[in-house]
Amino acid sequence: MQHVRTVTDRAVAPALDVAAVSHSYGRKRALDDVSFSIAPASFTVLLGLNGAGKTTLFSLISHLYDTRQGAIRIFGHDVRRAPGEALRRLGIVFQARTLDADLSVYQNLSYHASLHGIGSVEANRRIASLLETVEMSGSLHDKAGSLSGGQMRRIEIARALLHQPPLLLLDEATVGLDVQSRAGILANIRKLVETEGISVFWATHLIDEVEEHDDVVVLNQGRLVASGKVSDVVKATGKDDVASAFGMLSGGRAEASK
Repeated sequence: MQHVRTVTDRAVAPALDVAAVSHSYGRKRALDDVSFSIAPASFTVLLGLNGAGKTTLFSLISHLYDTRQGAIRIFGHDVRRAPGEALRRLGIVFQARTLDADLSVYQNLSYHASLHGIGSVEANRRIASLLETVEMSGSLHDKAGSLSGGQMRRIEIARALLHQPPLLLLDEATVGLDVQSRAGILANIRKLVETEGISVFWATHLIDEVEEHDDVVVLNQGRLVASGKVSDVVKATGKDDVASAFGMLSGGRAEASK
């Protein structure tokens, strides 16, 4: 795959830059002065318990909500001021399933390609390549509704990559999946970072999805409480492992898969 990325994107700008972002629902403060950046070609975990503000942050990054306080830039392009330039560099997989269950895998993907102005010949080439990437080549003509939860998620990942974005956001992408499916999807995404140079921002509340060499952004009740290399964050808390450090930072008990 080739990804949309200019020389300026590569040389200067972070993949994602969140600067002093706040957001409220009425009187409830969902995000409070959150600032961080993630590097190109990196795997960064957005870690927080349910209700920490992860989905709100993703909704602002993807421009589903307007950014009224602070700024969000994707490879240097402001999401509010230049949404077209910013969002064409972004692929996103939300927690809720979004495939049309009555359509085939091919129909779901080709429709998405048409929305991005990708011609049929090029769309077919990309679809075939991406289905191979996510290990779903044999499911081209299967109805989406016949797939397992893990298979549907793989197709959603392929769909998010169709327009070749250099930044991929995944919001609790493994929720409700069995251990084997979770591990397979995580391994697949990590491989994309290594082989394709994609930047990944992976939101989760599950501590066992975090590896020691990852970058991490930790939210607690809408506030940024830590960011940086996992090993550095753990060291700064004085704890011995990620689970203990996250428990202290979040004010709750770290969760693992069941």
